[in-house]
Amino acid sequence: SYRGETEIQNEKEITTTPNENARYVRNAGAPSRDSMAKRAAGLVIFRRIGEQIQYLLLRASYGDFHWSSPKGHVDPGEDDFTTALRETKEEAGYSEEDLIIYHDKKKVLNYKVNDKPKVVIYWLAQLKDPNKEPMLSDEHVEMKWLSKDDAKRTVGYKDNQDMIDEFHEIILKLQ
Repeated sequence: SYRGETEIQNEKEITTTPNENARYVRNAGAPSRDSMAKRAAGLVIFRRIGEQIQYLLLRASYGDFHWSSPKGHVDPGEDDFTTALRETKEEAGYSEEDLIIYHDKKKVLNYKVNDKPKVVIYWLAQLKDPNKEPMLSDEHVEMKWLSKDDAKRTVGYKDNQDMIDEFHEIILKLQ
């Protein structure tokens, strides 16, 4: 399976993948080769404990029991951001009121799951009360608050690791 990256530039979506030499450019919203891609959205949630920045990761109760930030599939008629909020509430128990959401800080990940394309949009969010613990749904068996390096080791996938690095740099500039 591959994990590629997408950038949104000037109303065009440019998709690149490490396993392909082709570069696809299409108008945003136009039909594309990945129009059948599963779409998901979520929040990369961090908290500050003193000088330390920690990231929330949840361990799935299914499949390969992978670790990730709260996320889920976009329901029909639902926009990406609404999905991110709904999934965060369902999976971690945090509502929009619990978070400072950086609407202009997002990352789009493209990869394949079982040979089918998947697009996941993540926004950066800070937990307002660092002592408020998440409430896990039955979709997850475990949660951890981890430092940047531990979070990167735990998620495993390079694109997810790169996203944590990028968001971490943004967080450091917020101080």
